[in-house]
Formats: sequence, structure tokens, C-alpha cells
Amino acid sequence: MIIRKYEAETENDAIMKAMEDLGKDAIVMNIKTSKPKGLFRWFRKPIVEVTAAIDENTKEQKKEKQEQERTRGGNDGYVTTKAVYGNNDIIFDSPLAEKKEETKAYAIEEKLNSLQKLLEQQIQEQEKEKIEEQTIPEKEESEETACLKLIYNQLINSEVAEKYANQLMNEIEGSLKKDATVDNILAMVYQKIILKLGQPEGIEVPGNTTKFVVFIGPTGVGKTTTIAKIASCFQLEKKAKVALVTADTYRIAAVEQLRTYANILGIPLRVVYSAEEMKGIVEELKEFDLVFVDTAGRSHKNQEQKEDLKDLLQAIPEDGREIYLVLSAATKYRDLEKITEIYKEIANYKIIFTKFDETSGIGNIYNIRMLTQAPLSYATWGQNVPDDIGRIDVQDIAKQLLGGQ
Repeated sequence: MIIRKYEAETENDAIMKAMEDLGKDAIVMNIKTSKPKGLFRWFRKPIVEVTAAIDENTKEQKKEKQEQERTRGGNDGYVTTKAVYGNNDIIFDSPLAEKKEETKAYAIEEKLNSLQKLLEQQIQEQEKEKIEEQTIPEKEESEETACLKLIYNQLINSEVAEKYANQLMNEIEGSLKKDATVDNILAMVYQKIILKLGQPEGIEVPGNTTKFVVFIGPTGVGKTTTIAKIASCFQLEKKAKVALVTADTYRIAAVEQLRTYANILGIPLRVVYSAEEMKGIVEELKEFDLVFVDTAGRSHKNQEQKEDLKDLLQAIPEDGREIYLVLSAATKYRDLEKITEIYKEIANYKIIFTKFDETSGIGNIYNIRMLTQAPLSYATWGQNVPDDIGRIDVQDIAKQLLGGQ
């Protein structure tokens, strides 16, 4: 007798596999449903395992039967012996029962012995599973599972990418103690998120040198307004010597907007049209503490514009510059992925997120931090200058990702 096991998502699919492999005379001996295990078992479907069997001699017997029927004009002289296993009939056909009694008896005994061994094996497996389940207190498992599932779903609702949500949950599961309470688990996730977001890095006034702070990024994210807010802070509150430079000569409105802010603050503004002019500006403004540079919000898909921006940045000595990539928190994650990867080819940067007031899902902050590993910096949430800006509060971000206010 040939005995094999087949797995599929449904009982019918598993039986069809058995029939395709063993033939239509295959006998279904047992059906078992296995539930997936592990942290994310609620996202996986159960597996149906079908045990099927067929007599190795079935095909030969069938052929012999057909041959005798043909020579005798029917099935006279044949007797049918039927054994029952569960809801399935096991049929044995033998020609001239009186002459084949010994063969029939042997075949039945062999099949029954095989069935007995299979049942004993399955009973042992079931007993083993029961023992394993009893080693874990039902209350403890259900609490941990419910808590982890709730946290995972909350991260997804906060628009954290599945890749990073799964990564976070796997790390938590690996360090989880058996006696961990719901509060312990939540605190672990909260602390893990804060550590992954890292300490935000802001702009510092240098000592006896000039620092050029360059703002890059796509169009429409609010670079010019962000520069005005930061420049106002350092000019009015920290009493630093500040100057402004704009290379965004593609939009007259952008130049005039920055000129208005410069006049209000009483600080100089320079307009540059090329990398060569930027070299001259570096020398001209070396008496200032901080020089904030606005760049054109060009398409990150345009290779020529990327090269122009790279040349502009290289005109500033590397040890005298900081680069900030300005992104909108309301932008789709797929677009942010492409933007950050393209700008990474141009230079290393820190990240500023704008338009916090225009989105309810802040998972992108976590996603981009995990994707780029670039330090986070400032966040903005409105148009008011010099207000509506501050360093990203990673503790607040962690709370919001977990559903807090």
C-alpha cells in the first residue's frame, strides 16, 4: 500500500492533489487542519493536510478484472469486499473469491495494519501538540498576542510601512519576557521607536567660522518659508550674524519673498545664478556666522538639474556647509522613497519635515528615518513666521504612532 500526505489551503484542493497523484482509486484516510503558529499567525491561513492511500496492486487488479470481463462477457464470478474507515469506503475486488480467498485476506490485513500504524502516529502527534500547548498558560499567551496584534494594527493605521512594522514587532518578540504585562510590552515598543528615530539634530552657531546651511528638496514643500523661520530665530533670539542667499532664480516670486524677509530682519540677501558665483559669495560672506541658502525646487527626475545642484553644493567647502533635505509630511511614501534616494546621490543630508498640520498619518517620519538613516531635524506646521517650527519631538511622534495624543 502507498500512503502519502498532501497539503493545501482547502480540503477539496488537498483531495484533488491526492487524486491527481495516486489516481481516482485513492482512498482518503484522514483529514487534519493545522493552524499556523508564531507572532503573525493571525495573518496566515490554516493548512489542510489529507492522508490518502492506494494499493500498489490496484491498477494491476483492475486491468486483470477488465481482461476477465472481456473474456467472460461480464463480471460474473467476481465478489466485492468492502471495508469502512470513517466516512470512506475501502473497496477490494477479486476475481473468483473462492480461489483468491487467501490473497484477499492478506490484502485486507495489510491495509488494516497500515491504517493502525497511521492512526497511532497521528494520535502521538496530537498528544504532543496538546502537551506543548499546556506548557504555555492560556491567559499569558492571549494577553501577549492581543497586545502585539493591537500595536501592529495601530502602526499600520498610522501609515508605518509593513516592512518596518514587522521589523519592529520581530525585535520586540525576540526580547519579550514570559511574564511581560501589557504595560511592559507597550513601554518596550515606545522606547524602541524613540531609539530608532534617534536624537534630532538642529543647526548650531559655529565658533570662529562661517557655516553655510543649504536647503534642498522638491517644489512646493515650503523651503523658502522654512528658511525665513529659522533665520528669524537665529537673528532675533540667538543674536547670530545671519545672511541669506538664493539660487532659486527660476521663480521671481521666491526671490521677492526671501527679499521681503531679509528687509524685515535687516539682513543681507545675495542672488546667485551659477556655481562660480557661489564661490565668490562664500568669500564675500565669510564674516557672518550663518548663511542660509535657498535652492530651486527642481524635479528630482531631471538629471541635468541634479548635476547643477551638485555643482552648486561643491562650490561651498565641505567642512563649512550643512545640507537639509526639506520634505512634506503629507507626501505619499512611495514618492518620498524616490525623492530621498535621488537626493542621496547628490549629498548627505539631514531631514526637515513640513506641513505637519496637513496630515493625520505621521508614519512617513518613521519610514523615511528607517529608509535613509539620515538624522531628523526640524518640523513645521503652518505659515506663521517665525512661529510654527521646532525640532522634531521623537517622544511625541512615538506616542502618536501608538495611538496617543
